[in-house]
Amino acid sequence: MKYQVGRPGRIVAARFEDREDVLGNLEDIAKKEKIKAAVFYIIGGMREGRIVVGPEKDSIPPKPVWKQLGESHEVVGLGTIFWDKKNPKIHFHGAFGKKDMVKIGCLREKSETFLVLEAVIVEIKGIRAKRELDPISGLTLLKL
Repeated sequence: MKYQVGRPGRIVAARFEDREDVLGNLEDIAKKEKIKAAVFYIIGGMREGRIVVGPEKDSIPPKPVWKQLGESHEVVGLGTIFWDKKNPKIHFHGAFGKKDMVKIGCLREKSETFLVLEAVIVEIKGIRAKRELDPISGLTLLKL
């Protein structure tokens, strides 16, 4: 186990409008505000998104299993923001519900707001973590 200890910094409240890009907006806020480390919370609606719902098998490198939202869903989730060499990288896990169906997974691609989505970003000061490509897993992982 590796860890660092930080403290809360600025808190950003954001509202994403219908059809806005959720992951793109989070990256834009991190760039504009120069937020290098953060945790965020999401609540609202999404109309489109691609999520990973686990690896196909317990092997490394993992082969992801993809699911498409494809229509409006309620969403609640949380994630982190840490930078690679040049850009903020978003890691977001959420629960996506529609009628009696719930999907839980890691939102990685296309992410479009339905009606409205709220985000609260809590900056973490004093953490010098970053994301780096792990050659074994093929994923961009957190490095402390």
